[in-house]
Amino acid sequence: MMTNGVVHANVFGIKDWVTPYKISVLVLLDEMTISKRMTLLERRRLNKLILPLQQGPDLTLRHFLKTVEECSAETAFAVKLRLHMMVVGELKDMESFFDTLPNPFSDAESEASKTSVVGLFMRHMLLAYNKLSFSQVYKLYTALQRYYDDCLGSQPGPPTAPPVDADMELSEMELTTPRRCPLSQKQAEYFLARQAYLLKNDENKALKPAALQEELNNMLKFNPDFAEAHYLSYLNSMRVQDVFISTHSLLHYFDRLILTGGDGKSNGDEGYGRSLRYAALNLAALHCRFGHYQQAELALQEAIRIAQESNDHVCLQHCLSWLYTLEQMKGSDSSVLTEDSVKMAAHFGLPYLASLGIQSLVQQGATGGKAANMLMDALKDTDILHWKHSLSELIDISLAQTTSIWRMYGKSTMALQCAQVLLNMNSLEQVDFGVQQNNTEAFAVVLCHLAELHAEQGLFGASSEILKHLKERFPPHTQHAKLWMLCDLKIQFERAMNDGKYHLAEPHVAAIAALDQMEGLYRKGLVMKAQNQTTDAYRVCWNATARRQHGSRVIGTTVLPVTAVPNVNSSSLADAGCAGAGAQHPARGDGAHPGPRRPAGQGPRPAAGGQVPDGRFRGKGGPPHR
Repeated sequence: MMTNGVVHANVFGIKDWVTPYKISVLVLLDEMTISKRMTLLERRRLNKLILPLQQGPDLTLRHFLKTVEECSAETAFAVKLRLHMMVVGELKDMESFFDTLPNPFSDAESEASKTSVVGLFMRHMLLAYNKLSFSQVYKLYTALQRYYDDCLGSQPGPPTAPPVDADMELSEMELTTPRRCPLSQKQAEYFLARQAYLLKNDENKALKPAALQEELNNMLKFNPDFAEAHYLSYLNSMRVQDVFISTHSLLHYFDRLILTGGDGKSNGDEGYGRSLRYAALNLAALHCRFGHYQQAELALQEAIRIAQESNDHVCLQHCLSWLYTLEQMKGSDSSVLTEDSVKMAAHFGLPYLASLGIQSLVQQGATGGKAANMLMDALKDTDILHWKHSLSELIDISLAQTTSIWRMYGKSTMALQCAQVLLNMNSLEQVDFGVQQNNTEAFAVVLCHLAELHAEQGLFGASSEILKHLKERFPPHTQHAKLWMLCDLKIQFERAMNDGKYHLAEPHVAAIAALDQMEGLYRKGLVMKAQNQTTDAYRVCWNATARRQHGSRVIGTTVLPVTAVPNVNSSSLADAGCAGAGAQHPARGDGAHPGPRRPAGQGPRPAAGGQVPDGRFRGKGGPPHR
C-alpha cells in the first residue's frame, strides 16, 4: 500500500519505512557527521535532539528546521540547502544521496557506529529504501518535492528566527502537525509511552483530549488490533468523563489483548483467565467512577469469582479494596472491610494497598470526630512505610492528607507548614520529557488549601496569585482543574457573604452545586439562613443529611483531599516504547501499584493512574494490573 509516498505492506509488519520527513532527518545526521565547523555546545544540543526526532511523529519541514535551528543555525541552513538542491534537481540526486549515505558511518573513526542509535536508524532507512520499486521511488521523490514546497516554497532562504519558547521535546509541535501517514511501530510505541507518562506526571504537557483522540483514531484506523492504543483511548476518555467511549475502549483493550496473545502465561497462571478477571475489575472501577453502583457491584462480584477460581490473592486484595471503596461511595460504613483489607494486604506483602487502606481509615476517623493525635500517629506509621519502599506518590498523598487534617482541626499554621513541605520537596521519581513532577493531584490540593487559608485571613491578593498559578499549572481541560474551580467559587462565595452581598452569593451556589452537589446544598442553606429563611434553610440541610444517610453519593462533605483507593494495572503496555519514553521507575515485586486519589471536597473515585508491573513506565492509569 502506498500513502503519500510512504510504502508499507501492512501496518507494524515492518519496523520502518522511508518518508520525506525521515529523509530530512537523514540529511541532518549526514551533515552532523561531515561538518567540521560545529561547536561542542551545538553538537551536544543536536545529540540530545536526535532521539525525539527519530522516534517521534513526522513533523512538517518548517517545524523540523526551527527545531534544528534552535540548536545550530548553520546546520539548519545547510540541511535546508541540501534538501533544496535535492528537490530542484532530478531523481538521481536523491538516488545519489542514498548511495553515499553509508560512507561517513562506515569510517572506523566515525562518531556514529553501525550499532549505535543513529547507525541502526540509518541502516533501517537504507534497507527500506532498497526494497522500493522504481515507481515507488518516483512517488517518494514527488512526495519529497511536495513536502518541501508546501512548507518553504521553491527558493531557499536564510533560516528564520526560532521561537522563544521552542520545546526540544516537540510537545507543542505535535499539536499542530498533520498526520500524513500511519506511524511506524517504533513511532507508535514512543507516542503511546510518552503520552501515558505525561498523563501520569504532567497532564498539562500532554496533548489535549480532542487532539489525543484524533491521533489514536488515526492509529487505530490502520491497526484496529493495537491493544495499547485502545487503553490510552480509555484513559483519555476518562479525562473528559465520556462513559460511552471509555467503556467501549476498555472492552476493546481486553478483547485485543486476548486475541493478539499479549496476555500469555506468567507466574504459573493462565494469561487468558487473568485478562478476564482484571477486565471485570477495571470495569467495576469504571462504573464506580461514574456512580453506577449496581453495575460496579456486579462486575466486582464477577472479578472476585474468577479470582477465587484462579487462587489469585493479589487480584482478590484489589477487589477487597474496591469493595470498601464502593461501600464508602454508597454512604455505608466500611471500616470493618477497610481494616480487613489492611491486614490482608500486609499479610501478602502489598505495602501500597496497606497504606491506602490506612489512609482511608484516617479519613473516616477524621470525619467521625477522632482525636487528632491518633490520626497523626497513624499517618506517621504510613510515612515510615512509604519511605521504606520509596513510594513517592504516597508520600505526596500523605502530606496532602496531613495538611487537610490540620486545617480541619483548625490548626492553620501547621497546615501551612505541611503544605510548604510538599511544595518544596523533590520527587523520588525520575523526571523526563521536561515534566514538572509536581503537577499531580496532591500538589493541586495543597495549593487550593493555601489559597483558602490566605482568603480566610483577608489576603485576597495573595489568594488570587495562587489561583492564577493553579490555572497555569492545571488548565481547564485537565482532570484536576475541578479543584481550583471549586476553590475559586468558594472564596468568591465567602467574600460575598462576608460583605453582606447575598444577591452576589446566590449565583455562586448554583456554580458550586454543578461541581459538588453536597457542597452546593450546604452553601444554599447558608444563604437562606443569612436571608432569615430559617425554615427553608432547615429543609435544605435536612434533605442533604437524609440523602447521605440513604446511600446517595456524598460529595464535598469534608476537606480531606485524599482517599485510600486501590488501582489495578497490567503489564501489556510495558513494551510500548518504554526505552523511548525513558520513564524508569523502581520496580516493585509486591504486585501493588499506584491508585486513584480523592481531591478536596470530592468522594472517593478511581482515577486514571497506575504503573506497569515491571516498573519501566507509568502512565496516567497505566494498563490494568495482571
